[in-house]
Amino acid sequence: MKVDFARQQMVEQQVRAWDVLDQHVLDVLSETPRERFAPAEYRDLAFADTEIPIGHGEKMMTPTHEGRMIQALTLSPDDRVLEVGTGSGFVTACLAQLSQSVVSIDIYSDFIEAAKDKLEQTGIDNVELVTMDAMLELPDGPFDAIAVTGSVEKFDPRFVDALAPGGRLFIVVGESPAMEARLVTRSTEHEWESECVFETDLKPLVNGALPPQFAF
Repeated sequence: MKVDFARQQMVEQQVRAWDVLDQHVLDVLSETPRERFAPAEYRDLAFADTEIPIGHGEKMMTPTHEGRMIQALTLSPDDRVLEVGTGSGFVTACLAQLSQSVVSIDIYSDFIEAAKDKLEQTGIDNVELVTMDAMLELPDGPFDAIAVTGSVEKFDPRFVDALAPGGRLFIVVGESPAMEARLVTRSTEHEWESECVFETDLKPLVNGALPPQFAF
């Protein structure tokens, strides 16, 4: 009961307070056991508005950041989703419950294995987990939505290329401490629109600090 109460407090006092108002997103954050995805030694911080270390110098995003990202993608039950950066697997679980299927990739194979076990324990079976360096390759698309859970120094158009027309991409672009969380919508095969959703500071993807040959 204490855990359930703490999770509800996280959603109501942190996530909703940061303009996450989509009830579907709030519900999935309320119902998904975030504490199960946090490392055992940090489980007491599972509902705090802080980044949680998970190994390899990586961290779980804050609950508010997770909520804003998921809300920005406006997922529907028919969507095929790509997640770049599996990490703990918590965001993966949330995306999976709001969409038809998720392909989630991470450069660290132990993250993939740990997330697989946690997702199975949570009863989620519409996720494909793949060990892959997103800065070198991406899974075969197209995808209706792409969530990039680490930042990139320069925008990489390959992420847009992986979107279906009408698809949405959430990505954080820039250099610390001034980065922009951007929502990119692919309108046609050769056109897309981009808007700043909020300002933030997020650890780069592995190799994400190496700018591709493209100016955003």
